[in-house]
Amino acid sequence: MAAPNHPRNPDSGGWPRVIAHADMDAFYASVEQLDNPSLRGLPVIVGGKSARGVVTSASYEARKFGVRSAMPSVQARKLCPQGIFVPGRMHRYAEISRIVRHVFDQFSPVVEPLSLDEAFLDLTGTERVHGSAIQAARALKLRMKQETGLVVSVGIAPTRMAAKILSDMSKPDGLLSIGPEYLVPFLHALPVERIWGVGRVTLARLNEHGIHTVGDLARRDIGELRSAFGSMGPHLHTLANGIDERPVIGDWQRKSYGEENTFAHDLELKSDELRRVLIAHGEAIARRLRKDEVRARTVSLKLKLARPLGQGRYPILSRSFTLERATNDGAEITRVAIGLLDRVPAGDRIRLAGVHLHNLERADAAQADLFDSRPDDQSKRTRLNRALDAVTSRFGESALTRGLARADRIAPSRRIK
Repeated sequence: MAAPNHPRNPDSGGWPRVIAHADMDAFYASVEQLDNPSLRGLPVIVGGKSARGVVTSASYEARKFGVRSAMPSVQARKLCPQGIFVPGRMHRYAEISRIVRHVFDQFSPVVEPLSLDEAFLDLTGTERVHGSAIQAARALKLRMKQETGLVVSVGIAPTRMAAKILSDMSKPDGLLSIGPEYLVPFLHALPVERIWGVGRVTLARLNEHGIHTVGDLARRDIGELRSAFGSMGPHLHTLANGIDERPVIGDWQRKSYGEENTFAHDLELKSDELRRVLIAHGEAIARRLRKDEVRARTVSLKLKLARPLGQGRYPILSRSFTLERATNDGAEITRVAIGLLDRVPAGDRIRLAGVHLHNLERADAAQADLFDSRPDDQSKRTRLNRALDAVTSRFGESALTRGLARADRIAPSRRIK
């Protein structure tokens, strides 16, 4: 008889769920080592080398020195002076990501991607096809190596959170699994920061209340936690007790597309350099929209002002505009993004700029406007975009750009939500 409070799947007769979290190891850095064998076994750091550069990915050789993703490049160079910095190649990572997703789809009909290189897979009820969850995971790891040349770490558990924790613990190239009867004791022994939603600020507050492990949190009174942490308190208490009913969502869809990056030096609000960056971002997003056969109605501009607030924080401004018709045209996207600069107060220099697209719809759902007075212009834009896509697909994203569009990026800046 299963222990109480274990997540059960009503679609599988009430049996405990079997959820896998698969995560490629040091994905961007591993792709660089795959494509350039001379980098294998060396401390590779993907990201910008400038004073404001950020580490996007680090090989395990570099991680031995303490280098981690999202770390400032300056700090990474101090920790690992012999580190080899390489610029990101987002188009290549996306290419490999499509193969990764294909492999995931071979092992479960319900796959929920979280990013280019990781996903949840619901393995409940797949035993007749792939054997036990452990057997399925081993086969997935082998298939991934065969089809991509890369390795993937896998965690298997009755809940999403536990599966993600186990995949993290199994890196690199590992596989860990836990059954429902061991779930709660396993969680209770972990540091409390392992729980989803516990960031630096929440962790400090939990520690102030004498909560250092997941078990400490699970044993606290819910009313006490609600008084101290509001609605988050009971939620964290539930997770700490191994209760996580969130399913793997197979029909996952992106809610937005975005590109952003931090500059090597602060930019003037009305400078051509800032416009150049926004054009580059808009074109990159438009290519991805067309590739995924979707359009967007809302364009958002994000700016981080070069006005320090202390503790590494800077004020962020955002401005948005919703179009009458959804678009995947880079020229229209950048026109709106640049126009939004007029709604930003002058005076501050800009540290970071990003363009994000929301309110998505399938491209075939975007009906032509019967009263469009410029049908020929729309047709010309469509043909131009097809030509641009064909050139960039063959020769790379930098082979052909619109005027002012060339822009140096400190690090890969794709955003998926």
